[in-house]
Amino acid sequence: MSIEKNKKHILVVDDDEKIKELVKTYLIENGFTVTSAENAEEAKNRMDLFKFDLIVLDIMMPGQDGLELTKEIRKDSQQPIILLTAKGDPSDRIKGLELGADDYLPKPFEPKELLLRIKNILSKIKKLRDINEVINFGDTKLYIKKMIIKNNNKIYKINSSERKLLENMILSVGKVFQRNDILNLINLKKERAVDVIITRLRQKIEPDPKNPIYLQTVRGNGYVLWSD
Repeated sequence: MSIEKNKKHILVVDDDEKIKELVKTYLIENGFTVTSAENAEEAKNRMDLFKFDLIVLDIMMPGQDGLELTKEIRKDSQQPIILLTAKGDPSDRIKGLELGADDYLPKPFEPKELLLRIKNILSKIKKLRDINEVINFGDTKLYIKKMIIKNNNKIYKINSSERKLLENMILSVGKVFQRNDILNLINLKKERAVDVIITRLRQKIEPDPKNPIYLQTVRGNGYVLWSD
């Protein structure tokens, strides 16, 4: 297979031949290079041969299922993954997100919706790559790739949840993130956890955490991030 340099390469993994070919044809028609596999073993063989920009992965497959494959991929790769899930099974969707999947789509689905979700993820990845190595909040410096914040001669580490929230807020500076948005974004289950993570970030970013000027509360609505 010849891979065009400017085209994004998608791996579609599904044991349902009809769905696999439908998705493959639709994505090719919309400007992607597509490789397909019908099970996890075949998918891993493809991944040894090609570098993929994103993986569309069905959960329900014979042998190693999509959740197990997601877990294996996440051991050494942050390759974007969209899971295809059974419509009435929220537990699979939650488990998939906990294992590090970027998004999910319940079956049956419209190919156009899958296309939009793929474009959205790839667009975010591009923006993140374009973000400066250092993000400034006054005298505070955020090193997103190193996962550290330098504030007042102190160095604070940020965890994966804090990083994911900061990345999304940096990509949408000035946008209000409602509490439910944050719960879903970093897979929190209790609203109280949102307060905890916001308080923790303010302690690392703000000159005066009790009077925040960068990570602000929008009363009755949520939180908004401003940077220099």
